[in-house]
Amino acid sequence: MLKITLIFVGLLLIFSSASSDEVTQKDEILKISGEIPGGDFVLHSSQGKLSLEQLRGKVVLLFFGYTQCPDVCPTSLSILAQALNELNEDELKSVQALFVSVDPKRDSFEALDEYASYFHPNLMGITGSEREVAEVAKRYGALYEEVALEGSNFGYAVNHSAETYLITAEGELRYMFPHETPSFVILEAIRYLLASQ
Repeated sequence: MLKITLIFVGLLLIFSSASSDEVTQKDEILKISGEIPGGDFVLHSSQGKLSLEQLRGKVVLLFFGYTQCPDVCPTSLSILAQALNELNEDELKSVQALFVSVDPKRDSFEALDEYASYFHPNLMGITGSEREVAEVAKRYGALYEEVALEGSNFGYAVNHSAETYLITAEGELRYMFPHETPSFVILEAIRYLLASQ
C-alpha cells in the first residue's frame, strides 16, 4: 500500500543537519482513510496535452495555484526554484516541476508559460477546463475556491491550499510539503527519490 509521508517543518528544522536517511526515519506517516490521494491525470500546456504518465522516469513536483496569486504562489514557487537550483545538470534531467492553474478562466497558456519560466526553466504551467482541474485537485486533496473582491479590478481571488506534492518516477505520490517548507528539505527529498530509482 502506498505510504504518503508528510514532512513537518518544525521537526525538520530541529534536525536540519540530519542526513537523508535520518530525515526519512524522522518523517511521520500520514494515515489516509478511504481513497488514496494522487494518481495519473491529463491536463494541457502550451505544447498540448500533458499526462503524468508521460513523465514516467522523472521525479515530479506538483503545485496548485494561479498566476495572479499575491503571496502564497510566489513564495512557494520561489522555494521550489531554490531547491531546483541546487540540483546538478544530470539531476535536473530527471525532475519536472508542474504548476497547475486553478484559475483556467484567466490563466492562458501564454500567461502560464511566462509566469512559470520566471521561477525556473524546469517549471511548466498547465491547466484545463474547470471540470478537469477540479478532478485533478480532488484526486490530490488540493482545495480552492473563488472569492469575490468588491471594488477590485481583479473581480475575484482564488483561495487555495498550498502543499507541494512530490511524486516518484513511477507516478506515486510520496511526499506532501506544507507551505513554506524550507528548500533544503525539498531538495533532500528529491535527491532521495532520485537515488531510489
